[in-house]
Amino acid sequence: MNSRKLLSAFLISSGLCSVAAHAQTISGTPGEPSATQTIDGRYIPSPPLPFGGTINLDATTSKPYWPPTVVPPAGAPNVLLIMTDDAGYGVSGTFGGVIPTPALDRVANAGLRYTEFHSTALCSPTRAALITGRNHHSVGFGVITEQSTGYPGYDSVIGPENATVGEILKDNGFSTSWFGKNHNTPSFQYSLSGPFDQWPVGMGFDYFYGFMGGETDQWTPYLFKNTTQVFPWIGKPGYNLTTDLADNAIDYLKQTNASSPDKPFFLYYVPGGTHAPHQPTPEWIEKFKGKFDMGWNAMRDQIFANQKRLGVIPATTALTPWPDSLPKWDTLSADDKKMFARQAEVYAAYVAYTDHEIGRVIQEVADEGKLDNTLVIYIEGDNGTSAEGSTIGTPFDLAAIQGINVPVKDQLKFYDVWGSSVTQPHMSVAWSWAFDTPFKWTKQVASHFGGTRQGMAMAWPARIKDAGGIRSQFHHMIDIVPTLLEATGVQAPVMVKGIAQRPIEGVSMAYTWDKANANAPSTRTTQYFEMFGNRAIYHDGWIAATTPPAPPWLMGLGQMPDVINGYKWELYNLTQDYSESNDIAAQNPDKLRELQELFLVEAAKYNVFPLDNDVLKRILAPRPSATAGRDTFSYSGQVSGIPSSTAPDILTKSYTITAEVDVPAGGAEGMIATLGGRFGGYGLYLLKGRPVFLYNLLALERFRWEGQDALTPGKHSIVFDFTYDGPGAGKGGTGVLKVDDKEVARQQIPHSTPFLATIDETFDVGIDTRSSVNDDDYQVPFAFTGTLDKVTFKLGPMQLGANDQAIVRSKLAIAKD
Repeated sequence: MNSRKLLSAFLISSGLCSVAAHAQTISGTPGEPSATQTIDGRYIPSPPLPFGGTINLDATTSKPYWPPTVVPPAGAPNVLLIMTDDAGYGVSGTFGGVIPTPALDRVANAGLRYTEFHSTALCSPTRAALITGRNHHSVGFGVITEQSTGYPGYDSVIGPENATVGEILKDNGFSTSWFGKNHNTPSFQYSLSGPFDQWPVGMGFDYFYGFMGGETDQWTPYLFKNTTQVFPWIGKPGYNLTTDLADNAIDYLKQTNASSPDKPFFLYYVPGGTHAPHQPTPEWIEKFKGKFDMGWNAMRDQIFANQKRLGVIPATTALTPWPDSLPKWDTLSADDKKMFARQAEVYAAYVAYTDHEIGRVIQEVADEGKLDNTLVIYIEGDNGTSAEGSTIGTPFDLAAIQGINVPVKDQLKFYDVWGSSVTQPHMSVAWSWAFDTPFKWTKQVASHFGGTRQGMAMAWPARIKDAGGIRSQFHHMIDIVPTLLEATGVQAPVMVKGIAQRPIEGVSMAYTWDKANANAPSTRTTQYFEMFGNRAIYHDGWIAATTPPAPPWLMGLGQMPDVINGYKWELYNLTQDYSESNDIAAQNPDKLRELQELFLVEAAKYNVFPLDNDVLKRILAPRPSATAGRDTFSYSGQVSGIPSSTAPDILTKSYTITAEVDVPAGGAEGMIATLGGRFGGYGLYLLKGRPVFLYNLLALERFRWEGQDALTPGKHSIVFDFTYDGPGAGKGGTGVLKVDDKEVARQQIPHSTPFLATIDETFDVGIDTRSSVNDDDYQVPFAFTGTLDKVTFKLGPMQLGANDQAIVRSKLAIAKD
């Protein structure tokens, strides 16, 4: 046998000369570059096809072969999945609110409005459910990642057995992208050292442009493009992330349309609006000046009337009573009314501004001629409106979530700059409650619809023909993924990257699209809810719910009952009581018991146990990180962008920072080490050669240690030593600043940041980025102009006391009254 025949025999025996039947459908000429295939989709990514050409000793007697490109099933729509943040059912004008939302109107008028669609009551959990099609505890997100604990339902890890819809659609031929908020990567994995399997680009999204955590400043965001930190606001006066996200999404659509116009896209668009900080641009704030002078009670009545007029609540719906714990508008002082109205003006501006930018993205799809075959899903809010601004609101949200109130008289000092780059504001709980009309409660409360009912609109002109229709079937975030899969003709995989998949737990909503099914029974017959021990169970038109023992605006600092036996239960017949206004538990003990038992069954099925209502301990719970177990940290040279979760944590403990520097002739200045910025943190730096340690207490107070003399040229040792007055959170202490072992400044401070120094700023060495801890001293970037040989942090043990909750409830004596 000659060499050519030997080679041919080998290729045939090895299977390289024939195409195996891996493809579901091949279109075009097999082997040509233009050939495409749709795949079965049960096992993704699709196994590589064998070479289908002919290989001989020379090219003239061989035949080339190109594997076909994977494409979705014929006619599959593009998908634009949109969700805003912290907006309850009564926020948008589309669902009766007083804030115009024309982009949401556009989707609703072209498609359908859903009046019984639900979230989980909190950010990360809702988002995990949305992108996986599984309940939030099933995928490790029983709470936000910053409160994760070492149980399967609460570890904040979306494991490989729970592939996201991004992964599924990408491997079936879609281009996939994610713009805006993430909050589904474990906080202990934000570091650029990886791993990146829990970042968007590791969860099936080809492109990510957004922020990793629960919130970020809109003027100077902590922003990433894929896995690289970016600073797009530099040199751009008036920059705001809300517009930047839309610009980037539009550019992405233009680029992908130019390069592959026939390739369907899945674009997941989740801006920061309207989560705190509420930071719209000034022109949007101006549009709402004076629009909320009527107050929250009158606004609530107006929303309720609008909702009935629009038909987004039944005509028989009762408005739930105003809670005794919140003041009525007509009892307030003139100053209170002025400040509270301003809070709502800025929030409303943020809602409208966010909707406007969403509208630009939708318009780009229309301009490309693709809107007719694009399934647009627009969800207004990932939970009810937030109550995390305290009962009086705040100019600095990081203070409020730690139980530190800023009196109205001090808030008024920020009236003219509310929402600007010098504030990170949030509004009064009373506004939040009113924006959840007609329901009770707010964000964080999973037991009641004020925390979980979201306005949602869905349009696909090529398929959904009942334009402007209303649907009242009971559905949940987990139902979006199966809806997308049915719409695109893509199967839920049984195996992804060799890992067997948990079943999708949602049900498709596509049956609601036909007008004939407008009043069809819901295919979702049962759904549990749980967050921080507040829980509910829906089944066949009934819902049983626990009464929240403490309001969420206490931030978990109230006294909590036994999580199993200490809760009162309520019962509602939703077929007669849309707003949960009439508790009939006493009259129906057997039905209540039936539903309580069903909750236990569902909770066991979906990793809800163990129940835990201790919010504070979960914030402080140890979790994996590069800093776990370490008490000494050393750095040299310039390092920036280290997330706070992997930085030295100086809170509630004694610590020593030692810097070995070399000052050149002529002197030096610049940052030595810093965590945080304008709204909280610390910095050790040289200012005109003089050593300074600045402690920024959540923008409420700044404590300063400063040497009187500039450092001379040569090597120096700069030490800041802090002795903490523990045990207990938020205590004060004594700080001593030394240069070359000589004390140059000493100060005792009465209190410190209790639990959280920053959310969206980083730890930097040798430079300061994003924002400064004291704008009066320097502007960023503030690079050290000498040589930084070494910076060492030595941390003492955490000094939390047994009575920390009582300490925090006394507000740590920080509020300036």
